[in-house]
Amino acid sequence: MKSEEESKKGKPKVHKELSGFDVSIDTFGEIKTNMDIEKINEFLNKNVDDKKLAEREDYDEMKKGKKKK
Repeated sequence: MKSEEESKKGKPKVHKELSGFDVSIDTFGEIKTNMDIEKINEFLNKNVDDKKLAEREDYDEMKKGKKKK
């Protein structure tokens, strides 16, 4: 029977746009990825709502502007 730690080592399910994405932390505490940070930011901007901006009255207009890019 596999221990709980061994079962967590498998690859997690990810969005198809992020397939192959890998993150690690080196010995100096720096975050290392195999994907360009700009591509990650573009994905997050497109797929994740910004909770801090949701209270703004013009938030819906801002979201519409994002999709046109």
